[in-house]
Amino acid sequence: MKRSSFLILFLLLIGIPFWLLSQKKEAPPNDIPSLLKDYNHRSVPYLSVQMLQMEYKDYVILDTRKKEEFDVSHLPGAIWVGERYDIDKLSNIDKEAKIVVYCSVGIRSEDYGEEMLEDGFSKVYNLYGSIFSWKDAGYQVVDQNNQPTEKVHVYSKKWAKYLKTGKKVY
Repeated sequence: MKRSSFLILFLLLIGIPFWLLSQKKEAPPNDIPSLLKDYNHRSVPYLSVQMLQMEYKDYVILDTRKKEEFDVSHLPGAIWVGERYDIDKLSNIDKEAKIVVYCSVGIRSEDYGEEMLEDGFSKVYNLYGSIFSWKDAGYQVVDQNNQPTEKVHVYSKKWAKYLKTGKKVY
């Protein structure tokens, strides 16, 4: 009996640490490319911030964040449409227009872009890295009065690490 008790105790002492190690969760991605790889399906073609900057006037730019995020800052000339898709908010937009959707990093905007594509908008692009990558590339964002600002709403503390420049607002 002592031998079997010793064996069970030994197996528990060895087995429990290995079991605990196997329960360790993966660390969240540390950069936007890894984040988008993990969360997005690439169902909406990406457009780089550099390409948008070069062809800015050719696109209708839609902000798919919450209103309070948009009010802190947004891309110049962007139209706020919110997180929840509503075809009525898009009634003045030509379905053949070149459209860029963005959010904080590009996850919510992909969902919005998917709905647009399903509704017949044919040239919808998801801004790669969204407003965080736009700001980190040194491009201008504006506040609700269309004045340049360094502030960017980071959605939550969890997402704040993905913005490298500007003043973070929660």
